Amino acid sequence: MTNQAIQVLQGPYITNTYGGGISCQGPTLNVTPYVTGAVSAQKPYEGYYDDPVYDMTDNFGAFDENGLPIGDGRLDNPGDVQFYRPVRTGQKDNYNLSVGFSATWSKPLDKNLQELCKQAATTQIALQQQLTANKRLDFEIARLKNCGELKKQGIYFHPKSPYYSVCADVIVTNPGGVIPPHRHSIPAPTSRKAEDLGGAMSLTP
Repeated sequence: MTNQAIQVLQGPYITNTYGGGISCQGPTLNVTPYVTGAVSAQKPYEGYYDDPVYDMTDNFGAFDENGLPIGDGRLDNPGDVQFYRPVRTGQKDNYNLSVGFSATWSKPLDKNLQELCKQAATTQIALQQQLTANKRLDFEIARLKNCGELKKQGIYFHPKSPYYSVCADVIVTNPGGVIPPHRHSIPAPTSRKAEDLGGAMSLTP
């Protein structure tokens, strides 16, 4: 006899944690597939066996009233086998295969607590997003301030530097100095007189 059983283990509710001590549990579906099998066999395998047929002859050992030999109730040739008869044993191998799955559905009974937990989780996510935005704003303002002060002093990354883009979008509109690169165009003179060109002037008494 072979006993087989399938055990269904009830897992815990799925728990989601959102920080700030907020964790919510939701409905849970547990699906457990299984495959079982069994094989039974006898070794060595014999489909047939030879059954001996013995000689049951009893023709001698006594005489009748006429003096003819007759059987005396004893076998004339005890133990002699006349032939062997094949007999089927009925031996066979047994195979068993079972395939299936078990499923359980678990759901909290208090729906209001679930809704409150979802609202708290939404609020916590919004708070974390706002804190992240504040940190980002602080970073950008600090970058703007530092890059602006460095540009006023004429300090900046080389355009081929991998860090050039750090301050590339910072613009200084009133630097109080010259921001390199800085160029001026000088118009060509229209007069060829020395005095107009700034040369030495001759004075006559």
